[in-house]
Amino acid sequence: MDKTKNYNWSEPGDLNEWFKRVFAIRPLLVCLIFLALVISELRFDWVERTMGAFLVATNSRRPETGTIWETGRQTRQARKSLDQIVSDRQTSQQETRQAESFKEIAATILPDQWVMISPDQFRRLYLKLNPKTAAKIISSFDLVQLINREHWDRTYFEKDGDGLTIYLLDTENRVLQQLTIPPGLLYGMGESQVEMDQSLNDMLQFDNRIYPADRFFQALDRLGETVRKDVILQPDQLLRYPGRINRVGISGQDLSGFMELGFEIESATQRIVILMNGHKNAVLQLRSKLDGRSLIRHRNEGR
Repeated sequence: MDKTKNYNWSEPGDLNEWFKRVFAIRPLLVCLIFLALVISELRFDWVERTMGAFLVATNSRRPETGTIWETGRQTRQARKSLDQIVSDRQTSQQETRQAESFKEIAATILPDQWVMISPDQFRRLYLKLNPKTAAKIISSFDLVQLINREHWDRTYFEKDGDGLTIYLLDTENRVLQQLTIPPGLLYGMGESQVEMDQSLNDMLQFDNRIYPADRFFQALDRLGETVRKDVILQPDQLLRYPGRINRVGISGQDLSGFMELGFEIESATQRIVILMNGHKNAVLQLRSKLDGRSLIRHRNEGR
């Protein structure tokens, strides 16, 4: 009976057996494959790329917890806020370039912000003002000097409460002149605003203070010339549109020493309301005349 030689498969029996096992085809292939993987990883970083792609693909399904996620959320929120600020600034700047008066510029400026216009636009808006009002901002002589020195490069407007602060700057951002338009002067510039296809009945500020045009102008005639001019600061604004004034509304709101008037004009084709401001004291005198006449008339009708 042949004796079968027993082998210990867990440990080589001698050095010769050990070498046979080490340099066999299977161990060599395993070593070569492992070495190829290590070299390819060092060369191409495919492990990191694969893990990164996996994390990106599953990012939306993982909960946002921890400091890193919170930092990312705050960063995204900050970017949204910054984009909104930039968008608001661009919108405000565009509206400013299209403004037709200093009052419109004041309305477009957001809190803690400023807007810029060119010297040519400032001059155009300045020339639209009543000469007396314009002189309170800057004299025409000083403005001529600034324009002809060729140093004035741009104009910055900044909100000052309900008023405006204006900086005339040169090319090196030096302030050539600082101007101020206080709220009272801003509201009293006499620039009119036109509401198309509107009625005084639709405007809450004139509620219970709407008068027929003939009664309004009769009461206005009973006041002195100075008071009449303070009530309607720019009567030429009422001549720009066809039709007759049929009703006038008087607001009860105090706008830094001024009160708003609404003139409803109706023609064959349209109805508009022209809004403008009058000096408060003069408007109150007119209202006393109107309300007093109305009271007397009601008493006579009662008899």
